[in-house]
Amino acid sequence: MAVPTNTSQTYNVTTIREDISDVVDKVSPTETPFYSMLGKSGKAENTYHEWSEVSLDTATDSNEVVEGDDPGVDAANNAVRLGNYCQLSDKQVQVSSTNNAVSGVGDVQTLAQQVVLKGQALKLDMEKQMLSNKAASAGSSSTARRSASFISFIRTNASRGSGGAAPTLSGTTAGYPNAAPTDGTQRTFTETLLKAVLQSIWSNGGNAKFAFMGATQKQTASTFTGNATRFKEAEDKKLTAAIDVYVSDFGEIQFVPSRLMRSRDVICVDPNMAAIDFLQPMKQVDLAKTGHSDKKLISVEYVLKVRNEKAHGHVADLS
Repeated sequence: MAVPTNTSQTYNVTTIREDISDVVDKVSPTETPFYSMLGKSGKAENTYHEWSEVSLDTATDSNEVVEGDDPGVDAANNAVRLGNYCQLSDKQVQVSSTNNAVSGVGDVQTLAQQVVLKGQALKLDMEKQMLSNKAASAGSSSTARRSASFISFIRTNASRGSGGAAPTLSGTTAGYPNAAPTDGTQRTFTETLLKAVLQSIWSNGGNAKFAFMGATQKQTASTFTGNATRFKEAEDKKLTAAIDVYVSDFGEIQFVPSRLMRSRDVICVDPNMAAIDFLQPMKQVDLAKTGHSDKKLISVEYVLKVRNEKAHGHVADLS
């Protein structure tokens, strides 16, 4: 049916208000599972943060002594000093007074909202740093200090590809990670590799609870068969195609997908044996006002503390 002459339609009216939802959708990920899992109650008191690690005597099946004997003194269980450097990280925002005054969609343009967004971004930076492959650095007057990443501590329970090498400490068995692990030849992630690392962790006294991995390795891990049988559940028409909890010979391991870690790494973590300590907790401060704008600095000074590297594991060099 034809439209009558002179009928007003939206197509030729230029004064209709825009319709924009006040809900702002972020596609960028904000999850920080590794950061969120670790304890954060500790306090660093210097830019170089230290803690102690001690091992018990190796168990023996010949600890029998003669009645009335005067045995010799056993060697003391002395602790070794481990450490890491605190890393200072920041984000800075500057917003004009006009931006603060205007009405915007979700008010994202305001100083307050920009501070919130930068705070989220700063946590993502921390997550990516701790899951990277970097040694610690003392820094200098012209070079930033750097906190060693998680895998730079893991020397004992690791499976590496050909040519891969373990990280080193500044004092051989003590000190801070002065060299990150050397990447080796990449190979396929298999259940056999994971089981070998879990066995090594358990044999050395650890109890890993989580396995962090990227998207590719998570999909591979979901094909691990173990003793499980996948089946289609007729009542709700769902097909189980993923594994979130892996029941190993040494306890349950939760598979955690991580967007920010290297795809070639899978790390097994005991959350009781790692933490984030703060020299300066996350904070915001006003910067000097210049002209018609306001500036804020969001910063944090933190250090990754791996209390005992034998409690954790690393399946490295995965394709």
